[in-house]
Amino acid sequence: MAVKNWETLKSRYCDHAGCDVSLEAEVAYAAGILSDQPPRLLAHRCSNGVECSLKKQAACVWAGTNPAYDPFTEK
Repeated sequence: MAVKNWETLKSRYCDHAGCDVSLEAEVAYAAGILSDQPPRLLAHRCSNGVECSLKKQAACVWAGTNPAYDPFTEK
């Protein structure tokens, strides 16, 4: 049975959320006989994405409301 974990990839202050947020990835690790396989990335999310998507303003790609803005891109 594979093991799934949410792991933090990046952290940064988000102007829209007004707090520090984290870009997280769901990683699946193979178990047992296949344990030598590399981990697989299943999904990405922002730690504050749900709260931002409930606001009236468009937030970012991770909240699903503004695909043109990604606060985790390198500046």
